[in-house]
Amino acid sequence: MEIDAAIVFQNNDLRVLLPALVGREGEWAALRFLEFFTVHIRNANTRSAYARAAKLFLGWCEARGISELRAIQPMHVAGYIELLQKERSAPTVKQHLACLRMLFDWLVTGQIVPANPAHSVRGPRHSVDNGSTPVISSAEARDLLDSMDATSLVRLRDRALVAVMAFTFARVSAVVDLKVEDYYPQKKRWWLRLHEKNGKVHQMPCHHKLEAYLDAYLAAAGIRQDGKGWLFRSAIGRTGKLTNRPVSRTDVWYMVQRRANSAQLETAIGCHTFRATGITDYLTNGGKLEVAQRMAGHSNAKTTGLYDRRSDDISLSEVEKIGI
Repeated sequence: MEIDAAIVFQNNDLRVLLPALVGREGEWAALRFLEFFTVHIRNANTRSAYARAAKLFLGWCEARGISELRAIQPMHVAGYIELLQKERSAPTVKQHLACLRMLFDWLVTGQIVPANPAHSVRGPRHSVDNGSTPVISSAEARDLLDSMDATSLVRLRDRALVAVMAFTFARVSAVVDLKVEDYYPQKKRWWLRLHEKNGKVHQMPCHHKLEAYLDAYLAAAGIRQDGKGWLFRSAIGRTGKLTNRPVSRTDVWYMVQRRANSAQLETAIGCHTFRATGITDYLTNGGKLEVAQRMAGHSNAKTTGLYDRRSDDISLSEVEKIGI
């Protein structure tokens, strides 16, 4: 049974086009290919990224006359990676190669192909001592939060959402997944229960400013008693009214761009900026790296260190000593 390229799986996280190269292998191969994304990979972000990577590679193979999965050889994968290095960053290339290795391992165990052509292919070397995430100063972060005043419900929502990312070091995916009941009292303080990647449940006490921002938003939205409802909800156009649906990661990114422009920030920031800014500010004020690691939910202190941008200011002051 041959299955042409078509939409064969779709949900809120993923929309997969079955490549013709897979469809020609028959129904079992098509099913095995889909199971790799729906059964084998649990993280929604990884699933989407790997789906794009697999589609690009198999489309590249198809364009070069490769008509069977078993015809793909290590030199094909190596050639693709070589070309990809000219267009994409090293971390992106390594992610694509990781996808191919895992996908073909899955197909090998399903007896679709006899061997994994990506297994022996080496990726680009990539080592960093400092992260590339844009960071803003504490003063800029305060100005940004202050610019989102209490003049509208949407502004209160946006201020609270940005504050959660900055004060808890949370990823945007964990923030948009928050329910109202995930903001709860304990030990005379309010806490947030964050569902981070890899199934980690991270509980974080709220800074007193974050409490104020969240309380103001919840009071204005009137959703404090809706424990099972989404904490941060999408808005209906420009009406200023909220829906019962969660705001998406994409919507948050666009919101951050709008708010940054309104606050006249010169740095090109994204959602991850607040994670890096919060960690840097915490360490600048005497915080300990190992505590920052736990607060950020990192399994390795080296990862947390990539978000520590205190050395940026030192480098700038040293550069200014050049007396040309």
